[in-house]
Amino acid sequence: MAAQTAVREGAAARVAECWGVYVGEIGHGIERALLTRPVPTGASALRFLMRAEKGSTKHVARLVGVSQRTVQRWITDRPEMRRRPSAAHMERIDEVVRARWQPRVRVRQRARAEADGFVIHTRARFGFAAPAGSSDDPRVRWITQYLPGEVARELFAARDAGAGEQQQMVILARALGHAYFRDGGRRGHGLHIAFTDVEFADFSIG
Repeated sequence: MAAQTAVREGAAARVAECWGVYVGEIGHGIERALLTRPVPTGASALRFLMRAEKGSTKHVARLVGVSQRTVQRWITDRPEMRRRPSAAHMERIDEVVRARWQPRVRVRQRARAEADGFVIHTRARFGFAAPAGSSDDPRVRWITQYLPGEVARELFAARDAGAGEQQQMVILARALGHAYFRDGGRRGHGLHIAFTDVEFADFSIG
């Protein structure tokens, strides 16, 4: 059991090293923006992973954190021997596949965002920490806002360093406040921007 746990943790670390662990609405939104085709899931994910590892059940087993024999049971052509991956194993397979899906596209999309910026589409609680009743006080808003490349660079650098959802929200709050409320820095100085309760976040690149 301890050995299997160590293998699973090693697989998770390799996934994180590739593209980071996408969690939360912001993380998943950024992941969607970096791809041009949906990530395979379910049985398609396992087939993709087998192709990516050139049919090596040993390599797939190491990545997923199971025995080689377990992978062989998943893909065998003999119906009486075939076993379906458990829900936990399918979740692990999906994580590994997500980290390996469209790597060149991800690099191009990231470079484009860092050079030209991106548009964020979100619904969240957003506003100045102003007196209640102010037109700018925090409330749930629909937001569509262009943000420049320097924000993308800061956001990706933070993610590369292991920043979680909360830290990414701080970066976006500052950038959105500057563009949305502060009129490019011409007003609202010294006021704290609130950006919380993100219901969804989509990002358009290019």
